[in-house]
Amino acid sequence: MANKEYEMGSANNGKKRGPGAGRIVEKPKDFKGTFIKLFKYLKKFLPFMILSLVLSFISSILAVVGPDVIKDLTAVIEAGILTGIDMEAVKDVAVLLIIIYGISAVFQYLQSLVMAVMTQRMSKKIRKDISEKINIMPLKYFDSTTYGDVLSRVTNDVDTIGHSLGQSITQLVMAVTMLIGSIVMMLVTDVTMTIAAILSSLIGFAFMSLILGKSQKYFVGQQKYLGMINGHVEEVYAGHNVLKAYNGERKAKEEFEEINAKLCTSAFKAQFLSGLMQPFMGFVGNLGYVVVCVTGAVLVMMGKIDFPVIVAFTMYVRLFTQPLSQIAQSMNSMQSTAAASERIFEFLEVAPMEDESHKTKVLKGEEVRGEIEFDHVKFGYDPEKIIIKDFSVKIKPGQKIAIVGPTGAGKTTMVNLLMRFYEVNSGSISIDGTPVSELTRENIHDLFGMVLQDTWLFEGTIRDNIVYGKEGITDEMLDKVCKAAGIYHFIRTLPKGYDTILNDKVNLSAGQKQLMTIARAMVENAPMLILDEATSSVDTRTEVLIQEAMDRLTKGRTSFVIAHRLSTIRNADLILVMKDGDVIESGNHDELMAQGGFYSELYNSQFEQAS
Repeated sequence: MANKEYEMGSANNGKKRGPGAGRIVEKPKDFKGTFIKLFKYLKKFLPFMILSLVLSFISSILAVVGPDVIKDLTAVIEAGILTGIDMEAVKDVAVLLIIIYGISAVFQYLQSLVMAVMTQRMSKKIRKDISEKINIMPLKYFDSTTYGDVLSRVTNDVDTIGHSLGQSITQLVMAVTMLIGSIVMMLVTDVTMTIAAILSSLIGFAFMSLILGKSQKYFVGQQKYLGMINGHVEEVYAGHNVLKAYNGERKAKEEFEEINAKLCTSAFKAQFLSGLMQPFMGFVGNLGYVVVCVTGAVLVMMGKIDFPVIVAFTMYVRLFTQPLSQIAQSMNSMQSTAAASERIFEFLEVAPMEDESHKTKVLKGEEVRGEIEFDHVKFGYDPEKIIIKDFSVKIKPGQKIAIVGPTGAGKTTMVNLLMRFYEVNSGSISIDGTPVSELTRENIHDLFGMVLQDTWLFEGTIRDNIVYGKEGITDEMLDKVCKAAGIYHFIRTLPKGYDTILNDKVNLSAGQKQLMTIARAMVENAPMLILDEATSSVDTRTEVLIQEAMDRLTKGRTSFVIAHRLSTIRNADLILVMKDGDVIESGNHDELMAQGGFYSELYNSQFEQAS
């Protein structure tokens, strides 16, 4: 039902969104608050995360213990240089080292495995929640946001969270554990050399903090402009024919280059600043080696330490400075995670449509008579700009209602309100005496078949596209429907008939696509119909065939026909003439022509233009 709602939802408020529409406005970012929100959101994965952190902690502790054992090995070798090396003792220490580093590697592998499973399940949950949220998002959101930006959140931002979060958290835990562990082991070994090593590394901490403060805004900008460029490209290529026809290539290219330049600048600065950390932390590490060696040499000459202590400390310095670099990398990765998470949460926190789980009233299609009443309906897409000012009409069961009027008069808006794509500001709409506000949107959509001006076909067989959502449709029923819709002959000319897959290799004209959506509405067999410029993409001869099919389809059903070609609605039971959101005339074709009013002018002007 959700997919059906997407198709019908294209009957929006008439806004045409060109390339670059719906740009994102950057807001102040909350790094700490976003991560708190992210961990609350992913609390079901907490056991996996804790297990991964424990494994990472154990692996890091074992790695820190290693240099202390190497110190003992060095002492054994040093003691045996003059008297002979005790190879049995060397063997024992070497075996112990192999066991320690082997267990550390196993725990690190298990940690990576657990985190990989967790991040994939986490990404799956985020995508699932986004998919479910799309189904309950108000259409107003999509009127102000590009489709490409929404897709970027589902793809790029989710991937960013999945890839960077799993790596950054475990890497951060390992780095902090190794940092603290190495400091403790250094203090146990020698306080003086520990102080020398720490002082030489403080400059690294200061530099890292400075870079983190500067680079955060660029990571945020990188994700924002990535969404913008996806939105631009998606819309440009979706309207490629229009772009070519109106020579809009230069303008589209200029806008692309503008966004691309901003993306390039943000990405460059983010990566440049984060890239400074690795070489600088490498310099700090090497500086630590020099300080430890010089300090150790002085202490050895003073007789305060032995040579094996210097060997152990050179390894501790590596274990001490390496985590600084890892912490810097983790913080960079977490900044990307924060920027992507904020965009995800911004989407998930958009106020959804009203929850309808409490509604129990249901209208069954076979029992619906099709009496519809609009009672003093007022509506505006912007509450401060009312476009439907005071609309009232009562439609009898089985009537064919035509809604005509100039562009922007509010014709499609009435359909949007009837289908509850938007809620009225005041007044009410009822079906068979039941206010639509008391029915679920799903129930309302089941009562209507729709054919829109904008066709929607998905990659699948012709059969799947026509029967869409219906079960038990036989080939005989399809033949009957397709003959009525005027598409039977075309389908039979295809190699696989109804089983032909619609993809890039099957070229359908706009008219053929429209005919397939008309056939889909016939298969739906709903008690009421909405035809929004349903014949706008077909030629005059095909239009006659479609009109005959529509006459058969609408017989006995309440139907709404929105049309600009007034010749197609001459047989309507009631014609509502709209202008500026109000019904200014109503009646059948003959009555309206006799009045000589606005409808008569519209009708005559079309024939004058045709001649």
